[in-house]
Formats: sequence, C-alpha cells, structure tokens
Amino acid sequence: MNLLGDFNLLRPTSLDEAVKALSGEGAQPIAGGTDLLPNLRRGLSKPKLLVDLSALDHCSDIVALPDGTVRIGALVTLEALVDSPLIPEAVKQAALGVAGPTHRAQGTLGGNLCQDTRCVFYNQSDWWREGNGFCLKYQGDKCHVVAKSDRCYATYHGDIAPALMVLEARAEIVGPEGSRRILLAELFREKGDDHLTLSPGEILLAISLPAMKGWNAAYEKARVREAIEFPLAGVAVALKREKGRIAGLRVAITGANSAPLMVPVDELVGQEWGDAVAETLGKQVRKTANVLKSTITGAKYRRRMLLALARKLASQLWIKAA
Repeated sequence: MNLLGDFNLLRPTSLDEAVKALSGEGAQPIAGGTDLLPNLRRGLSKPKLLVDLSALDHCSDIVALPDGTVRIGALVTLEALVDSPLIPEAVKQAALGVAGPTHRAQGTLGGNLCQDTRCVFYNQSDWWREGNGFCLKYQGDKCHVVAKSDRCYATYHGDIAPALMVLEARAEIVGPEGSRRILLAELFREKGDDHLTLSPGEILLAISLPAMKGWNAAYEKARVREAIEFPLAGVAVALKREKGRIAGLRVAITGANSAPLMVPVDELVGQEWGDAVAETLGKQVRKTANVLKSTITGAKYRRRMLLALARKLASQLWIKAA
C-alpha cells in the first residue's frame, strides 16, 4: 500500500514563488522534514504538492541588530541554534533537548515551532487507526481522548516555543496579503487539528528576540528517556529580580495542551519569592494546563511534573539573580 500517495515537489527560490505555491489547495511546506516525513509514511497526510523552502535566501541567518534584537531565520537548524553565541541559554537548553544530534542537524527552527500536534490515538500506523476508528484530527468524526467532544485534543509537544515565548519573541510572517509581525504566542491556538494561526500561503519567515537586560531564563522538560523523546511536560521561566522582589516573571508550558501557553503570573510581580508565591505559581500552572490522556504516560504524572518544574526553575532563577 502506498501511504505517501502521489505528489509533486517544488523548490522555489523566491518568497513570492513560495507564497503562491502554498496558496494552492493541498500544498504543504517542508524544510528539514523531521516531523512531516514520518507522518507522511504513516499516511497521516496526503499533500498534492510539497513546497521545499530550503532555497529561500536569508532564512538561515542569525543576525544581531543595532537595537540588541536577535533575528533568527526560520531555516536555521537546531544545531546552529545551539552553537550560536547570540542565542539565549534558555533557547539553547530547549533546542539541545530536541531528539538526537542528527535530528538537530537536519531540523529547523521554523519546522520545530510549526510541528504537528500529537496523540496516542493519532500517531499510529494506518492499519491500527483504521481498526480502531479514525479520529477527529484526520479522516474521523470523533476525538478518542474526549469522546463526546467536537474538538480535537491532540497535544503540542514542541520544546523551543515556550522558551522563546517567555523571552517575548515575535514571529515574522509573510503571505499573500503581505507581511505581519505577531507575538510568538499568537502563532498558536488551542485546537489540536488546527493549532496554527497561519492562513493559506503564509510562511513563518523569522523569529525576533528583543534584548532582555536583567532577565534570567531557563527551560526544562520531563520525558520517558533522557534522549530523543518529546516532552511529556515542559516549562520555561524568565525572571527578573530587583531589590529583593520579583520585578518580572513569565512562565510558559508545553506538552499539556494543544498549544504552548503562557501562564498568567502578573499577580506575583512585586513579591518576594517564597513558599506562598511558589504555591500560587503552582495553582496558576494547574489552571492553565489541560492535561489529558494523549500520551503513553498518565495525565496525573504530567500535571505534577509541570508544577514541580515551574517551582524548581523559578527558585533556581531567583537564586541566580541574587
């Protein structure tokens, strides 16, 4: 059985050509292919046209701008991200935790951010999915995670997005209607089968990181094995400390919802870090996370890991900032 189906491959050399090609029905972008190709082999998508973005100019550069902003092209590999002296440590931690060395040499920043959502009922062989009934995410009419729901609860398991989000990263997007810049958090929505806010023909071109003077940030995840695995729970924290108080705090989570999400923590700014603040942080993480059985590991364990990682990282950054 040919699960890949028949498709054409186009390698445009200009943004205009790429945007035009991706505006057509059944077109999908491909860069490193480390996420897309395994899905194609499992019959999880049947594109009519694959648009190879690897020949686009200036999308593989990491540049420091005069105002201190670092602009990272969407085609920068994860390996290059880790090796660059311009990249913040939290982003390097996240990138270094993705898969193995060969994956990081091939996979791109844009591909990692735009990766497909995952679910134990979805990421299976075609015969398994057919035998158990196709799901709402692809070819079916119901979600196996929440059977009576009309939305898909497949989970986003990207590592790099939360680390960039707590650093106030912005996404540069180009499409048929021109270009636009948005906060990276606005690239995602809580819908497992349609989790990106990109319109047909739009391409994630670059990520911009503003200067973060006085801030410290970190990312950590829980996973089954210490290599290769997607995060079962991932947390990024950025903290700024001034005069013995929290002057700024940002927290983002991944591996729990259909999108990487910011945790509302503004109420903690101005306070001194301690057990009471840590408890409030845990409550906010718990309210934000919607952990369901979409992986091989139970929801209760993943929720507890989110709470533990958030408190651990915030505490470490508080001490480091002193």
